[in-house]
Amino acid sequence: MGVEIKENRVADAEFEEMKGFVFEYLAASVEKEEEGGRMRWYPWHSAEYRHNHILNVVDLATEIAEKEGADVDVTRVAALFHDVAKLETDQELHAEAGARVAREYLESRVDYPESFIQQVCRAIEHHSYQGDLTDLTLEAQCLIEADMLDKVGANGTALMLLRMGYEARTHMDCDEMVERVLERGYDAASRVQSDTAEGIAHQRLKRVKWFSEWLEDEIAALGE
Repeated sequence: MGVEIKENRVADAEFEEMKGFVFEYLAASVEKEEEGGRMRWYPWHSAEYRHNHILNVVDLATEIAEKEGADVDVTRVAALFHDVAKLETDQELHAEAGARVAREYLESRVDYPESFIQQVCRAIEHHSYQGDLTDLTLEAQCLIEADMLDKVGANGTALMLLRMGYEARTHMDCDEMVERVLERGYDAASRVQSDTAEGIAHQRLKRVKWFSEWLEDEIAALGE
């Protein structure tokens, strides 16, 4: 009877190298654009913002995976690469493109088992899926839930308020922007399937509701 060979796992040092690669890839994607390229003026069309979003998703996806019994290595590597092609590819194509980048990287660095690479790439390919999350693997579900959750709560509110400045809008419009975050949060809460993600969604929604109430208390015209 043969000896079962345990699949390689991702060491912390290897994961740190992956983080560096993803940031460099994002930065190179922006640099390759022609002057005045797609959304160049938006602050979140930058390697720095996109990398920060990716790391937020990695943390959230890892937390969900650990508590829900998913493969943590598959989930966190997929989360790290899920938006790697976001700045060089159209929105509807970036998931498949990101999976290709991840496969090329994983095949070139260490002797990762093909089964591991397939699971990572499958999760990346499906991370923009809009249907029932129970149709997907648990790892893909964790990634999608994390990706949605990063756009709500305090972080989502801060980004919406930042957007106001770039659109030359005044603080009198901030209630509208915060309402958008709430709507996004309600949508995320309705789509997530895991108890862990549901708990995070409700916690983040509570923070946005508090902030919305504080705005109404402090900006008189908003309550009229």
